[in-house]
Amino acid sequence: MTKLRLAIVGAGPAGIYAADILLKAERKFDVSIDLFEQLPAPYGLVRYGVAPDHPRIKGIVSALREVLDRGDIRIFGNVRYGADITLDDLKRHYNAVIFATGAIRDTSLDIPGIEAAGSYGAADFVSWFDGHPDVPRTWPLTAESVAVIGNGNVALDVSRMLAKHVDDLLPTEIPENVYEGLRSSPVTDVHVFGRRGPAQVKFTPLELRELGELRDVDMVVYDEDFDYDDASRAAIASNKQVMVIDRVLQAWRKRPSANNYASAPEPVERASRRLHLHFWAKPLEVRKDAEGRVSSFVYERTRPDGEGGVVGTGEIREVPVQAIYRAVGYFGSPLPGVPFDKRHGVIPNHEGQALHKDSNERVPGVYATGWIKRGPVGLIGHTKSDAMETVRHLINDQGSWWQPSDPSEESIPALLDARAVRWTDLDGWHRLDQHEVARGLPHGRARVKVVPREEMVQVSRAE
Repeated sequence: MTKLRLAIVGAGPAGIYAADILLKAERKFDVSIDLFEQLPAPYGLVRYGVAPDHPRIKGIVSALREVLDRGDIRIFGNVRYGADITLDDLKRHYNAVIFATGAIRDTSLDIPGIEAAGSYGAADFVSWFDGHPDVPRTWPLTAESVAVIGNGNVALDVSRMLAKHVDDLLPTEIPENVYEGLRSSPVTDVHVFGRRGPAQVKFTPLELRELGELRDVDMVVYDEDFDYDDASRAAIASNKQVMVIDRVLQAWRKRPSANNYASAPEPVERASRRLHLHFWAKPLEVRKDAEGRVSSFVYERTRPDGEGGVVGTGEIREVPVQAIYRAVGYFGSPLPGVPFDKRHGVIPNHEGQALHKDSNERVPGVYATGWIKRGPVGLIGHTKSDAMETVRHLINDQGSWWQPSDPSEESIPALLDARAVRWTDLDGWHRLDQHEVARGLPHGRARVKVVPREEMVQVSRAE
C-alpha cells in the first residue's frame, strides 16, 4: 500500500484541521503527518491572535488539543520554515506539503501621517497583549485619547483591551508584563471609526455585546449615524446577525452616556472611561505635533451610495487623539521557494493547489489552507471547510506527489539535530502547558503565559 508522507507548515487551527481531516478521510493509502511550527507552542492565532478575555476560545483550544493528543500527528515546534528547514528538505523527505502559515502582518493604510510616532498596527498590539515571544515586552501606553480604525472583530478586540480596566483581565491568561503595561495606561477615551454604517459592520454580535458589558466604561453612539437608507433597513430585516447588531446599538442609544447625560431622567454616575463608535467615517489624515507624534485623526463623513458602498459628503472632521491603531485587516507573508501574490498576501492557488504566479500552472506537491490560501477573512470555523477542499485535491493528486529520496520518519529529527535546532515536540508542549497552568494556580488564574522564547524552549525541552 502507498504511504503519504505529508508536511504541514503551521500548527494553528488551519494546519491542525487539515491534518485531522486527512486522517479521517476515505483514501486508499496510509498517512504520516508532521506539523512544523515556528513557535515553541501550537494553536497559532488562537493563542496569539485573540484577546485573552474570550472564554469561547477555550472550546476551540480543547478541540485542537484533542486532535494533537491522539498521538497520530507529530509536531516539531520552534522550527522556522526557510531557515531551519527548507522546501528542498521537504521534497527530500515528504510527498507533499500544505502551508497553513496564516497572516500576521497588518494591512497598510495609505493616508498622510500614518507613519507618525504613536501610530500602530493592530496586529503588533495583539501580539504584545497575547504574549507573543517575538515582539518587545513593553508597549507605549501613554495616550489619554485613542483612535482605532476598522469595523471588524480585531478592531473591537483592540478597543476592548484599551478601554477595559486591567484588573478585570486578571482571571484570564494575560501575561504579567502586559498586566503591568495596561495598568499604567492613562486612557479615558477610545474612538472606533468605520467607513460604512451600523448595518454594514464586519464584527459579530457577540463581540459587540461584550463591549457593552465592560465595567466603568460608557458606550457612546451618535444619533446622526442611524439615519438608515433602504439598503440598511433591508439588511436589518433580512439578516439575523445584522438585526441583533442593530438591536444592541439601538439599546446603547437609549443608555445615559457622555453624549446625553444632560437629558437623563435622573442623575447618573459617569464612567471613568468612554468607548465611542463612529460610523460613516472615511480616514483622511493623521496629524502630527511638532515632535512628529500623533495629535489628531481627520476623517470625512460618508453616506450610502445606494449600491452597498459609500460616497464622501465633503464634511471634514477632526478628533484630537494621541495614538492611532489601524485594524483594517491582516496580510500574509511570503515563504521562501513558494509562489506569492504580493497584492493579496496569499499563495496563488486553485482550491488550495498552489499555482505558479505567471503561468497559473500547478506547482506539484505544494498546497495551501487557511488565511495564506484565501486571505484573512472568515472566522475560525470557516477553516474546516477550507481544509476539506485542499485535502480533497491532495488525495486526488496522488499521481503528481513528490517522490522523496528519504521518507523515513527518523530523518527529520536527525536533520534538525544536525542543524542544532532546539525543536520541541508534543511532550514538550504538555510540559509548557502544565507549567503555565501551575503558574496561574496560586493567583486563581487560568494560566500565566511564558513569554520569552528561550524560556518556552527550556521548559518544553526540560532543560
